[in-house]
Amino acid sequence: MKLAISGKGGVGKTTFSALLIRALSDQGKKVLAIDADPDANLAGAIGIADAEKIVPISGMKDLVYERTEAKPGSIGGFFKMNPKVDDLPDSLSAKLDNIKLMRLGGVKKGGAGCICPESTLLKALITHIVLARDEVVVMDMEAGIEHLGRATAGAVDRLIVVVEPGRRSIDTAMHIKQLASEIGLNKISLVGNKVRGKQDSDFLQSHLSDFEFLGFLPYDEALIEADLNGRSPYDTDSKAGSEILQIIEAL
Repeated sequence: MKLAISGKGGVGKTTFSALLIRALSDQGKKVLAIDADPDANLAGAIGIADAEKIVPISGMKDLVYERTEAKPGSIGGFFKMNPKVDDLPDSLSAKLDNIKLMRLGGVKKGGAGCICPESTLLKALITHIVLARDEVVVMDMEAGIEHLGRATAGAVDRLIVVVEPGRRSIDTAMHIKQLASEIGLNKISLVGNKVRGKQDSDFLQSHLSDFEFLGFLPYDEALIEADLNGRSPYDTDSKAGSEILQIIEAL
């Protein structure tokens, strides 16, 4: 399974991703977790020790230079468009149980559509991960599909958009659907988060009736406390744990 997780900032997609990854790992599946959101902290949410010390791939200047033969931060000029990346998931990932995690980091763009060594390396890495790896892949994305392209969209088994009861979250889901359709990614499902009861789930389903919902995660103070205390939501006594198993079953 190759899964991409997206949604508006603050809806809890990293919490959902962490719950999903840990549950899949406990089921004995090998999981390659990709933190593709520059502002997220998927490693900490999973429960990986010293998560803050994980260096993003885009920030590894020596690696970028070695693989692309161009200095990071440079724009234009000549560099390899198909750098070697197949060894990176095994050599540069942090590990916990059956989980390997890679943090991609962000790429500072010098202008619209800029092509730079860092972005080329990341795109090549994502293409390899989606097309060639045999683990379950879970990618925690930005509020969009920045790291995906036409080459990889067809191989993604599901784009899961996390939504919360609210107009902005609904608008973001519609925007992500439009972006995804432009690259041929039409296998989209939703997960409702921070749902306080039937009224909230009915609200989401009525405003997003064209989408399939895989399930709903409850609004739970215990999950908020876990985040504040730097603890994985999976290690918290919450109904979300049983709900995530049903979502995996639906997938």
